[in-house]
Amino acid sequence: MLVIDDEPQILRALRINLSVRGYEVITSATGAGALKAAAEHRPDVVVLDLGLPDMDGIEVLGGLRGWLTAPVIVLSARTDSAEKVDALDAGADDYVTKPFGMDEFLARLRAAVRRAAAASETDEPVVETDAFTVDLASKRVIKNGAEVHLTPTEWGMLEMLVRNRGKLVGREELLKEVWGPAYAKETHYLRVYLAQLRRKLEDDPSHPRHLLTEAGMGYRFEL
Repeated sequence: MLVIDDEPQILRALRINLSVRGYEVITSATGAGALKAAAEHRPDVVVLDLGLPDMDGIEVLGGLRGWLTAPVIVLSARTDSAEKVDALDAGADDYVTKPFGMDEFLARLRAAVRRAAAASETDEPVVETDAFTVDLASKRVIKNGAEVHLTPTEWGMLEMLVRNRGKLVGREELLKEVWGPAYAKETHYLRVYLAQLRRKLEDDPSHPRHLLTEAGMGYRFEL
């Protein structure tokens, strides 16, 4: 694992907490050093601070995403939603705002690692319905021959449902996986985002065939 941050106390805290959980931790305090370390060590997870002294973290992310498929969790004191969108659009898998609780950070880290492992192990990276096609490997959705633009959150929700196709995914489980443990009770998020997905993907959003609601319990993806 590669941890990139220019604050010595955060590097130390993360190194200690991650090492005791069995992670081999490499650290860097600069963007240039991080890109060099990533090329040398090929980390399986990257934790990236955006506020680096020599270059913007988004640039580092772009440099990594050119060749590295490992999950990247962004750490940042920047709370502006536009900054979060920029980081996610640049290829970050999650965004944790400083100051952060170690328990929540570790939970998000585990979730990112699980998603990456599931993506590499899936037997069927392409899932087809009669309305749209989901390519889990390339994170693309095709409908009527054209790619459908999904936000990172929409994709996270769809991916979770598709990977568990045919199974009920509980509301709390879905919220924790896509939004993080602190959002486990924010069920209105699910209604809003599922409605957006249905508008983009279902032939008849008001009578969905593939993105189904199980009242009071959760959601299910059916082919």
